[in-house]
Amino acid sequence: MEEVDKRVPRRDRPDAGRLTVELSREEAMALLASAPFGRIVFTSSALPAVRPVNHLVVPGGSVLVRTSLLPGLSVLRPTGSVIVAYQADAIDPQQWLGWSVVVTGPARAVTAPDALADYEHSLDTFFDSGNSPVIVIEPTLVAGIRLVERPQVSAG
Repeated sequence: MEEVDKRVPRRDRPDAGRLTVELSREEAMALLASAPFGRIVFTSSALPAVRPVNHLVVPGGSVLVRTSLLPGLSVLRPTGSVIVAYQADAIDPQQWLGWSVVVTGPARAVTAPDALADYEHSLDTFFDSGNSPVIVIEPTLVAGIRLVERPQVSAG
């Protein structure tokens, strides 16, 4: 059997390390609102699943996504909800600077006709898949970080 070099070549990266700075809930939600898309995390067949979707953050802080019902999200009923996480980020691959936000909370299908029509008009689907309901996530937990440059230590 041929021996394989187990070392993985390192990608070019900034010489100085990066620090993580925790964001306030307000800062995190504002950054999330500025992102064009993110990833919804849910359980499918008792396993974690992740799918890219686009979103809107509405006044009051709820996160809306419009996507075809996915295995695991298909249990959404007009009166029920499931717990999901939603993550978005903007990290520069060259500089390793940016931010990441994760919101976690109950998700439910939007069924009120007026709200549904408004959200469907405002929110395109990430994938063209025909029936694409609107799902609202209530962000019970909000966690965000910003990746910043490590301050230079002066010699002297």
